[in-house]
Amino acid sequence: MNIKKLIIIFFISFLVTSCQTIKEKSDAVAEKENQEYGKFVGKNITELKIELGNPTEDFKNELGNKILLYKTKKYGIPCDRKFEIDQNEIVISFTSSGCI
Repeated sequence: MNIKKLIIIFFISFLVTSCQTIKEKSDAVAEKENQEYGKFVGKNITELKIELGNPTEDFKNELGNKILLYKTKKYGIPCDRKFEIDQNEIVISFTSSGCI
């Protein structure tokens, strides 16, 4: 009976540790992503397009700001990088999702 409990406790602690490691790695990747692409905030749209090329999609949001959407895939996982551009053609925000 004690061996079963010990194995169960070991297995649960292994799962918890593994999940924490994955979370730390994904947080590090997200931080690197924000540093790399966040540098465009406050810059002109021209600089963004020179660096990243033409976006996959572009449209206007409800505020009238232009949204440039860059879609890629890595290991079959879709990555969306979204830049919001104001009327003066300055990047005012950056978000990403699914990027590893």
